[in-house]
Amino acid sequence: MKIREKLFGGKQVLLNDGPITIVAFGDSVTHGALGAGVINYETVYWNLLKKRLNAKNSYMPVNVINAGIGGITAEDSIGRMERHVFAHNPDLVIVAFGLNDVNRSLESYLNALRTIFTACTSRGIDTVFMTPNMLNTYVAEGTEKQYLEYAAVTAGYQNGGRMDEYMTAAVRLATECGVYVADVYKKWRELSKTTDTTLLLDNFINHPKAEMHELFADELYNVIFPEDAPRVEKNESTMYQK
Repeated sequence: MKIREKLFGGKQVLLNDGPITIVAFGDSVTHGALGAGVINYETVYWNLLKKRLNAKNSYMPVNVINAGIGGITAEDSIGRMERHVFAHNPDLVIVAFGLNDVNRSLESYLNALRTIFTACTSRGIDTVFMTPNMLNTYVAEGTEKQYLEYAAVTAGYQNGGRMDEYMTAAVRLATECGVYVADVYKKWRELSKTTDTTLLLDNFINHPKAEMHELFADELYNVIFPEDAPRVEKNESTMYQK
């Protein structure tokens, strides 16, 4: 991954190529959404990743463009790629869609992802597909009244295997397209064996709590620097630990 080399570049690299630019291209989680009407740009995963990269080498500036929009799908984001992604000449693009796409057909989701992946890789841009968190598994007490009906729908998607199907297919496609994968959904699936994952959602539907963005940042960091990824023994607890 070219971003690794650039991160450790010296003054000449900075003069020639400028700072590292990452575009986080996704939906409400990327936007920074937590509970109803709450956006937090400090705790969002891409800001945590930026801090991790800064800590790795403080000399090289790392800029992140937040191209996340709440409520949007991959299909509806194709038309904004030139303005929101490529206009910034990114070194790395994080593609993070799925939570809203599950409301549409699997075919439309995969076709959109293929278009996005191809557009990025054809330009020689390092691209990571980051799968989302799980949806809620039941309608929790505390769910906003106006979202109760939708919470029942998303619980059906999660419990009925629809999310599993979409994420499995999306990861397979990313691999076929030569795109890196940060499989956050797989981590949430592991968590669900020991934890009520619905309670890890700030809106009890699809927005992870602020502290859970650490998991997203960890998975992205481990894709960029796999040699730094911690080894997990098979008998170790699947409960997420920072």
